[in-house]
Amino acid sequence: MPTTKRPRDTDTDNPAPPPKRLFDIFAPAHPDPSFRWAPARGPKRACLHAIHLAPAPSAKVAVFDLDGTLIKSTIGVKKRPKASPFVWAWWRDSVPEKLKQVHESGYAVVIISNQGIRSAQLDSWKKKMALIANALPDVPFHLFAATAKDGHRKPMPGMWRELQAIFAQERVPIDHQVSFYVGDAAGRTSTNDFASTDRKFALNVGINFYTPEEYFLNLPAASYELPGFHVSSLKPSELQAHSPLIQLTCPPGVILFVGLPCLGKTTFYRKHFAPAGYVHINQDTLKSRSKCIQTAEEALAQGKSCVIDNTNRDQQTRKYYLDLAKKTKTPVRCLLFEGSAELAWHNNLYRAYNLPPSAAKREPERDFVPYMAFTGYSQNYEEPKIDEGFASIQHVPWVFEGSEEERRYWSMWLQIDGK
Repeated sequence: MPTTKRPRDTDTDNPAPPPKRLFDIFAPAHPDPSFRWAPARGPKRACLHAIHLAPAPSAKVAVFDLDGTLIKSTIGVKKRPKASPFVWAWWRDSVPEKLKQVHESGYAVVIISNQGIRSAQLDSWKKKMALIANALPDVPFHLFAATAKDGHRKPMPGMWRELQAIFAQERVPIDHQVSFYVGDAAGRTSTNDFASTDRKFALNVGINFYTPEEYFLNLPAASYELPGFHVSSLKPSELQAHSPLIQLTCPPGVILFVGLPCLGKTTFYRKHFAPAGYVHINQDTLKSRSKCIQTAEEALAQGKSCVIDNTNRDQQTRKYYLDLAKKTKTPVRCLLFEGSAELAWHNNLYRAYNLPPSAAKREPERDFVPYMAFTGYSQNYEEPKIDEGFASIQHVPWVFEGSEEERRYWSMWLQIDGK
């Protein structure tokens, strides 16, 4: 840790919080005019950005969560009727002095926060942030607040990338070895933390992590658990590239994909079927089932093969194409894409929000798939059977394909909700 630890008090095993000094908008102090809101960042401008004083870029970065780390959290606290939305208190009285110390030791101070702010509350919250800045007259800082469930919401690394982009304008790369992040959503079992997203964020961006108790009170690290899906739980066979499963030099036919969204169906088509001239039929592109059926019928009438690249989750959906192929006596082969709903959701977040810059330039932009598409598939899924009319059914196990940089981004903790 970059600051010198002070000796522990005798009761630091379970320190009682000291009385909080409350701050309110009605106090004599006025918001500091040196605290200003910069243009919001991100594709949908949902990442708020504020600047206090004149923070200089530094290779050493000290990043802090806001609620429950710098100021007292309101999570689980019942608000009093007619309570001012501007009342706040430092998490501990030592917080402002510690922030001043880390700034004076050459660190750039940055505050990042997930905020589910309703539009009606936004102005009040911004005024509250200005009052907090007013209480830090000697600490320049950047503030980022993720207000949407997208790639900026912790543990997603979007806010970190915004900081990197700002520092890159001054040609200052961040030193991950000495930079650190302090947050209370740490997955601690002893304190039953409400989440583990802060610790996951630090793991994602590759910097050291401390809880507020470790950083501000010098307490020892506590045991923790990280719930949720992570790619480390996958089998080794799911991490290696596969070879083509199907013979393409055959009479015209229909290939019907079955599988959850985001399990690589379209990528598989591009790699194995597009070079052989198979017509691509996809409802996301064609916009309706009737258009998909019409396009498939036209392809078969011209003696062309086609791939039905949809989820095709139940027998009734598959029957439309099987009946069409039966009329032209065309064989239909099923490719069943394997992978859990958790993996598919993870892939959805990766391709929508977390592609590395090199891949984002190369790959077509992918829309975020709503969660109900995954739950709906699972609830209505019917396993394909030969007696539906398939010539064959082959399983396509999920495997990751990409560069080492892409694998690193894909291997992060990716979530926009939950613990």
